Amino acid sequence: MTEWPFVSVIIPMRNEADSIGALLDGVLAQDYPAARFEVLVIDGASTDGSAAVVEAYGQRDPRVRLLHNPRRIVPTALNIGIRAARGEVIGRLDGHTRIAPDYLRVGVEALQRTGADNVGGPMHAVGGGWFGDAVARATASRFGIGSYFHYGSEEREVDTVYLGMWPRPVFERIGLFDEELVRNQDDEFNYRLRKAGGRIILTPLMRSWYQNRRTLIDLLRQYYQYGQWKVRVLQKHPRQMSWRHFVPPAFVAGLAALTAVGTLVPVAAAAGRTIVAVYAALVLVIAARLALRRGVRAWLATALAFVSLHAAWGAGFLNGLFMFVGRWRTPEGAPPRLERRDRDIAAPVVPVARASSASPAGRTP
Repeated sequence: MTEWPFVSVIIPMRNEADSIGALLDGVLAQDYPAARFEVLVIDGASTDGSAAVVEAYGQRDPRVRLLHNPRRIVPTALNIGIRAARGEVIGRLDGHTRIAPDYLRVGVEALQRTGADNVGGPMHAVGGGWFGDAVARATASRFGIGSYFHYGSEEREVDTVYLGMWPRPVFERIGLFDEELVRNQDDEFNYRLRKAGGRIILTPLMRSWYQNRRTLIDLLRQYYQYGQWKVRVLQKHPRQMSWRHFVPPAFVAGLAALTAVGTLVPVAAAAGRTIVAVYAALVLVIAARLALRRGVRAWLATALAFVSLHAAWGAGFLNGLFMFVGRWRTPEGAPPRLERRDRDIAAPVVPVARASSASPAGRTP
């Protein structure tokens, strides 16, 4: 009987004690053959007991291993996990994510069926509380965030996906994640992949749920950092940017300039007020379509979430222009490499069968 490829699930983690257990329960309960996958959790010096939770799982189930990431940032965690992985397919999960029971199987089938170099599903945001729910609505809207994986519902080729699942040879060919990028390392990697001729497929069959930020401060901090580090991606790969990336910083910069000039030039002040009025009207109308039936509070909270996303990302991008001002002429360093290993070291693999309606759970590994 045809065996399914061995899968290594890598999970960067830092201070996820409240959610890592539920994620591991979901991974270990997959309908993928139990002997055909492992789970590597890479801990970034957590201080909330997260590592102890993972160690307890590892004592009960040898498929779970805890690795350590002294630099504490996501790209180094990913690279540590990839280097330690035994699988010929590598899938990334995050500590604040839940996955459907068929997630691994569907991902492997999608890789085989499409021949893609990376597959992933849409990001289904999960709120919590009056503002967390508003953030979930805003990030699932095309007006909130332009990336297709936030709102897409059809299988198609895309620029990037949420999380991801790759054949191991992709990393041997493209290299690993750029460890300079505290944020946006997935965008940068996927750009390199596509530049080298790779294909990235989003399929709604890969179902997962992301716990988004639930407070205003956390949301502002997150998207400020996204905008800030996008500048470094721009410096490394100018063609990775699209026009939508420049809209929030242009809006924030233009409004700030009109406000400053408006103290001396009345026409500039009037123009600034007009722009704010038009933007506010647009935000309120779109927020109303998403949330007004849930009440005025939900409507206004959704509007606040939209403004927070746009303003934080735009302000972060502008700050990044100053933060990395001396890096425009810095040559792009080569990303870390993954050395090609002897096939005897990795778990033995034969190709997964195409288009099967049977669940692999009952197959003999």
